[in-house]
Amino acid sequence: MGEFMEDLSERLVSKSIEAFIMGLEIYNKPTIKYRIEGFSFFICNAWELMLKAYIINNDGEEAIYFKDSKDRTISLENAVETVFPDKHGSLRKNLIRIIELRNTSTHFITEDYEHIYAPLFQACVSNYILKMQEFHNEDITKQIAQNFLTLSVRIDQLNQEEIRAKYSPKMAERLLSEQAKIESEISTSNSDYAVPVETRFYITKRKQEADLLVKFDNTAETPIGVLREVKDPNAIYPLTTREVIKIVNRRLKSKGILLTKIVAKEKQKMPFTTNDFQLFNTFYDVKTNERYCYHYKIGNRYSYSPVLCDFIIEEIERNPETFVENLKKRQKK
Repeated sequence: MGEFMEDLSERLVSKSIEAFIMGLEIYNKPTIKYRIEGFSFFICNAWELMLKAYIINNDGEEAIYFKDSKDRTISLENAVETVFPDKHGSLRKNLIRIIELRNTSTHFITEDYEHIYAPLFQACVSNYILKMQEFHNEDITKQIAQNFLTLSVRIDQLNQEEIRAKYSPKMAERLLSEQAKIESEISTSNSDYAVPVETRFYITKRKQEADLLVKFDNTAETPIGVLREVKDPNAIYPLTTREVIKIVNRRLKSKGILLTKIVAKEKQKMPFTTNDFQLFNTFYDVKTNERYCYHYKIGNRYSYSPVLCDFIIEEIERNPETFVENLKKRQKK
């Protein structure tokens, strides 16, 4: 029975990865008109299969069936609630929003939904990669090139007036309402919920290669600067808070180090946590140090460089027995 469960789990994981790749392929082909609906369908399918495999591995095959109907498996919504019980968690909120989009009648979805949902789609892709690694030890980046994991987004976004002119009043209000709701949630959430989409322009002297024409005018009222060297913050600061904590704990574990913390007046050996990271950030003013951190103004999120992990490890190794308590004492001062 155990071997059968393992086979079923492995098949679900394999199918999940296929669905994930199909979703990416559809979305990254701009000529496909139904790529928003197609991507939302396949990414939801990928998550459902991956989460059900995880539930089987933890609770057995029976756990993916309804108790009162053994021939019906639980829905993606049920699986999300089971695996991610915190209803306020950014990853869960991201999935719920995309599930809602998948369930929306296709005649309500237009190409202009892309700009609303693109940040959520990109976060969903990143979350899937991380959870597939965490839950099933499958590294997606070994199967798919990194650039293919970045979604291709159209840049011709319409403003409110253009949307109202393009669609019926009912359709326009539905679209604008959805946009306002998503933008509000993005402003109060982290990168598990949405990854802001940035558009960058590069200057070329070859007119035939240009998407638009510009000229320099020294008398213009609005000044402009030209960067001779572009540094990609995604390459220099690739880590989220969660990834920093995971890397630090992995390296501490390899060294046989645990932090000493006082819980209920007793000393306990514990791993490095989000709270410890926040204490460290506050004391060393990490978020203002360009060596360690980058602030994305769009979306108001922070990402970190691998050098920060080295810095944290060095400080912990000095004295893991007093590291956390010293940070707390210094903060009180």
